Amino acid sequence: MSATLTYALLALAILCEVTATSALKLSDGMTKLGPAAIVVAGYAGAFYLLALSLKTLPVGFVYALWSGLGIIGVAIVGAAVFGESVSLPKIAGFVLIIAGVALVKGGGAAA
Repeated sequence: MSATLTYALLALAILCEVTATSALKLSDGMTKLGPAAIVVAGYAGAFYLLALSLKTLPVGFVYALWSGLGIIGVAIVGAAVFGESVSLPKIAGFVLIIAGVALVKGGGAAA
């Protein structure tokens, strides 16, 4: 599998995870069928695509990127869709997450 395809699969895994987590808020405790179905499908897709990307990329790097960008993505959706607050400390936290992922990759963890 090419590096481009592997990273594309990882990006799709992150998108699925952000979608599923956002739908989780809309599901009202998994009591609304439509959003609940998106939650289940989104997480299933996320883990499947994550597993495919792990065939060629190191687990430490993949998990750092998946979880870090997932956190940032959900926070962006929270602000844009659900009106959640964005503060300077939150933005600083996002910068630190990105720096942490860069350190994991730069440490020789990625192929």
